[in-house]
Amino acid sequence: MPQTAPQPLAGLRILVTRPAAQADALCEAIAAHGGTPVRFPVMAIEALADTSALEDLADRLGTFDLAFFVSPNAVQHALRAILARRAWPAGVAVATVGKGSERALAEHGFTGVIAPDSGFDSEAVLALPAFAPEAVRGRRVVVFRGDGGRDLLGDTLRERGAEVEYVTCYCRALPPVEPALLQGLAERGELDAISLTSSEGVRNFLTLFGGELPPALARIPVFASHPRIAEQATLAGFSRVIATEPGDDGLLAALEAHFDTSLG
Repeated sequence: MPQTAPQPLAGLRILVTRPAAQADALCEAIAAHGGTPVRFPVMAIEALADTSALEDLADRLGTFDLAFFVSPNAVQHALRAILARRAWPAGVAVATVGKGSERALAEHGFTGVIAPDSGFDSEAVLALPAFAPEAVRGRRVVVFRGDGGRDLLGDTLRERGAEVEYVTCYCRALPPVEPALLQGLAERGELDAISLTSSEGVRNFLTLFGGELPPALARIPVFASHPRIAEQATLAGFSRVIATEPGDDGLLAALEAHFDTSLG
């Protein structure tokens, strides 16, 4: 009977730091590749206590030319409020970045979404023809996002002649997790890798440990899904940081390449 080749992640315990509601797909993918996902969310996504600004925007939505959603969370929270008040105006184009955001928009029936085929950040969006100076000059753009975040997209669009308005549609928080449990896993050698998928998550990770990582945790290989996240992880004190390609596929490919001894 032929033997099945061992999976590269077999026996490995991978820390998944995504918000609880967004961790399922990555956890399932890790398990499907033989690994054991360890859930430890370092950021929580919460609905706004006061939605008046979002409701006001919904009433004015038809005055905009383009709506940009920064993430799947922005899609879900913004559309929940908007579509409860009105239908989406036919003249307002929709744009986003990242396959998860594209899927979230498709689930709400949006087609013809403007998004980069490759690249998962503001720089990739700004390189699109639809965001060129001649395309956005004089246009009104609304950006749906969480509280805070990078301003590169809006700042650049304003420089290119667009009128830009940001609307907060959800907020981020530090979830009630117990850092001592994670430190114990690291000190007992029961954790093989850490996945980090947001810069704010890295900062929250550091906050959980009072601004200084325990040595056992700092030595565990970190897999970061964007160069900015990798830079933040290095600054936080992680000693082995691997920048991966974007998305779950990029994380899994980097994990497998790192741990697959048959490649060496």
